[in-house]
Amino acid sequence: MIRNVMIVDDNKIDLFVTKKIIEKYNPDIKTRSFINGDSALYFLELCQKERGSEILAVPELILVDINMPQMDGFEFLEKLEKQFKGQSTKFKIYMLTSSLYAEDISRANNNAICTGYLCKPLTVEKFAKVYEKHLSTKEYKKTS
Repeated sequence: MIRNVMIVDDNKIDLFVTKKIIEKYNPDIKTRSFINGDSALYFLELCQKERGSEILAVPELILVDINMPQMDGFEFLEKLEKQFKGQSTKFKIYMLTSSLYAEDISRANNNAICTGYLCKPLTVEKFAKVYEKHLSTKEYKKTS
C-alpha cells in the first residue's frame, strides 16, 4: 500500500535528506516537500476540495520543522487546526527539528494535534518507528 508523507522545512538540504531517508525505508512512499507553511496549508486545502483524487492525496504523515521564517512550526499547527476544525483527519503530525529546547519539546508534546517530536537528522530507524506505529499495515513489512 502506497502512503503519502508531507515534509515542511525551509532548509532544502534537510528536505532532500528527509526524502531520501523515507525512500530508503520504502521507495513506494510518496513524499511532497514544501519550503514554507503557507504552501503546505494551501496544498492541504486543495486536498480537502479534491477528496478522493489520487493526485492530491491527503498525507497520512506530516513532518514539520519548528524554526522557519514567516511561519514557524507552531504557527503552522495553529493554522492547520483552524483549517480542519470540526473535520476528522487521518494524518499524524510530527515536529522534525534540530531544536533541543525543553520548551519546544514540551510545547509540541502538549499540542493537541502534534503526535510527536523527532530530532534531526531523520534516520531510517526513527522513521521506521513512526511508520510502524502509525502507518504500517499487515500487507507491508519493511524489506531492507
